[in-house]
Amino acid sequence: MAKTNDPSLFDAAAARIRTSGAPLAERMRPKKLDDFLGQDEILGPGKILRRIFEEAAAAKATAVDGALPAPLPSLIFWGPPGTGKTTLAQLLARAADAHFTNLSAVSSGVKDAREVIQHARERLSFERRRTILFVDEIHRFNKAQQDAFLPAIEDGTISLLGATTENPSFELNGALLSRCRVFVLRHLGPEELGKLLDRALYDTARGLGAQPITLTPGAREALCRLAGGDARTALNGLELAALTAPLKDGRRSVDEALAREALQRNTILYDAAGEEHHNLISALHKSIRNSNPDAALYYLARMIEGGEDPMFIARRLVRAASEDIGLADPQAVVQALAAKQAAEFIGYPECDTALAQAAVYLACAPKSNAIYRAIHDARDEVKESGPVAVPLHLRNAPTGLMKSLGYADGYQYDHDWPEKISPQEAMPDALKGRQFYAPTDLGFEKEIQKRLAYFEKVRKKLREGRDEEV
Repeated sequence: MAKTNDPSLFDAAAARIRTSGAPLAERMRPKKLDDFLGQDEILGPGKILRRIFEEAAAAKATAVDGALPAPLPSLIFWGPPGTGKTTLAQLLARAADAHFTNLSAVSSGVKDAREVIQHARERLSFERRRTILFVDEIHRFNKAQQDAFLPAIEDGTISLLGATTENPSFELNGALLSRCRVFVLRHLGPEELGKLLDRALYDTARGLGAQPITLTPGAREALCRLAGGDARTALNGLELAALTAPLKDGRRSVDEALAREALQRNTILYDAAGEEHHNLISALHKSIRNSNPDAALYYLARMIEGGEDPMFIARRLVRAASEDIGLADPQAVVQALAAKQAAEFIGYPECDTALAQAAVYLACAPKSNAIYRAIHDARDEVKESGPVAVPLHLRNAPTGLMKSLGYADGYQYDHDWPEKISPQEAMPDALKGRQFYAPTDLGFEKEIQKRLAYFEKVRKKLREGRDEEV
């Protein structure tokens, strides 16, 4: 049998030494499910993930020597950093008494995956023991690399547990997704982070309980609020603050200022190529549409602090100006384009005010989606009716042949008419009377309504007068 990656006694001893010197967040990793904080939406009583744990533990308790245990389902844990994805995978392996091995998609490839799978086959044959393969950052494997897991999942050689901070719908191929159940993990709330900090402060074996440390209420609140829902960040901030707190009367006191300094600033969860990039730009656009300048400024600030490309923000502001405001305020697109030009000209950080000015202007402008609806209705008509022939009188006739075919025949030059409006029909005959643009009675579109009504009145008068002459 080939050598597997099961830890030896020496490996276990080395692991204990590494753990004793590990960061606080690693030392405080829960050892049993009851110690796991948060994610009640998927781990609460009766929830399916809770039942998976319970079934695994029951099967382990009733296992018969030599009997092959049932395979665990393959799962994908999707959520932000520091929410417990790796911990859940380790706890599940412990509950099922399965061998746990892990790969990082950042540093591993198909060769590593195949080696792990081969060891899992041997372990299944010789030890009658299942293998859980945990793949961190699984979204970093490309679609072809993900295919390497499919046969081993299909025949039960491994149970795959993947962790990702990116939307699996976009990053994982359909074949892999169809074989896995996706569980969504959320940011931890301040109350959950507070319990975690308290546990670390009083735990004498793994935490800071053996050290004379006091955490003021203000410092506790700051760590919970500024960690961004990330347990690892909160614990690492606590550890750094405790390490650097001045010693007075035999104790180290961590106050709010020190806690803030330890975290430096709020951890901004933002990946310019990931889902949060799309979430925030969508929220900015919809806040503008909702005429809420404060919300628009908040989401704009989130993107600026996250290092988003200012041109990407400016492009969406231009889109919002035409999609949600349009001709209700013709200056909206001018403001958006001016912000885009300013961002190109001066860049970060000075362009933040130009972007903010445009965002606030758009949020406060009268709203109309009449232009948006008009172009979409027109495009739908084109798809439905096909390329309807352009009326001959509207066609250009640069050659004698085209003139002989009737091109431009009967065209009426609008400037020759008193009101600069001729009575001729511009729509193809098959679409005569079709209206796409219907201005609202808000903002400048109210004036446009009057103009369109006037244009139609003039054409009607001219047509009726021509009919009378005929």
